[in-house]
Amino acid sequence: MHEPAYASACQVSLPEMCSLLFASLPRSDQRRKGMEYIRGLLEVRGRKSIRNIAALVGGQATEQSLHHFISDSSWEWGPVRRALARYVVSVAPPQAWVVRPMVIPKAGRHSVGVERRFFPEHGQMLNAQQAVGVWAVAEEISAPVNWRLQLSPSWFAEDRRRRASIPDDASAETLGECALQAFLEAAAWRLPARPVVMDARGTDVASAVPRLLDRGMPMMLRVDDSLRLSVTDPALKGFDATPRPVRQIMSAGRGLQRPVVWPDDGTGTVRRSGLVTAVRVALPGPGGRRTGAGPCDLLLLGVGNTDRRRPGEVWLTDLTSVPPAFLMRLRGMIRRVDQDFARGAEQVGIRDFAGRSYRGWHRHVTLASAAHVLAALGDTDDGVLDYAS
Repeated sequence: MHEPAYASACQVSLPEMCSLLFASLPRSDQRRKGMEYIRGLLEVRGRKSIRNIAALVGGQATEQSLHHFISDSSWEWGPVRRALARYVVSVAPPQAWVVRPMVIPKAGRHSVGVERRFFPEHGQMLNAQQAVGVWAVAEEISAPVNWRLQLSPSWFAEDRRRRASIPDDASAETLGECALQAFLEAAAWRLPARPVVMDARGTDVASAVPRLLDRGMPMMLRVDDSLRLSVTDPALKGFDATPRPVRQIMSAGRGLQRPVVWPDDGTGTVRRSGLVTAVRVALPGPGGRRTGAGPCDLLLLGVGNTDRRRPGEVWLTDLTSVPPAFLMRLRGMIRRVDQDFARGAEQVGIRDFAGRSYRGWHRHVTLASAAHVLAALGDTDDGVLDYAS
């Protein structure tokens, strides 16, 4: 019989990894159930439901106890995620943190956070949950270390909030707010300062930039061409400090376009070329300042092909002294995460939680993220296998 995917990685390293992840859980039965759940996520074929996991690890009685462990138990997922992030940093030091949304289609309306809405990336209306993941991207792997579930105002009606067990400190957020908070939560774990790469279109960039700067995290943000910035670049003549839309700045900076070749998947194996326009700018007002410091020098990057008059994408970064090819490699890490998510999400069941509760969803994606790390590192020649030996 064909061996289940990742079984060898699970057998070699699961106990060692779980001893680190579950150090915050006070009870031995909770630590044991956590390890059983991750094992099920790695070994069960098809949907990673609690029923299917229980059938693998122990039967009907196990199903009831695993359901309680995920949906109704008291253990906190935050310390487990922090331990997972530190584990990933130790075995596969990240080159960047990438923040990406995750869409989870649903058939009904009772799963926490589910809404019917239009998803531009899918080009259609979907009934779905939407969450945001924070991914550590290293040379060997990319892996999620934190998640945040977006909740609309409709989920804070008293009856829906109570049925989904949404905690008092949760609040309604736009997708942009959700993405920023997901990263700031992870940054509070004292993660190493690496560039944070995210699509910030639709985000309040003037509010997001100083919060990232104050965390000491370099940033690479995709922005809307309607964002207003002040030009500070002496190479762009005729501009004063008056804030102007990005599209106008890019149009005026067409003469600054330069051909650049860059790795487009974050690993260096796929190379692309195009025209990059780089203009030094600043956020108007106090938004682009570090606490207790003056304005932060920023670089506006327009990325396009040779046959387009206007850039297809516009990015804002505080990495003003590095080559454009390095910045384009950071941009390519979004593609890397999307590819790894598409390959790994079904294999470890990140989107497979069928319960309705807020706490259950968070615990499931936490353990599925740990399974993803084990699976991904098990595919490398070193990483977790050497670590556990």
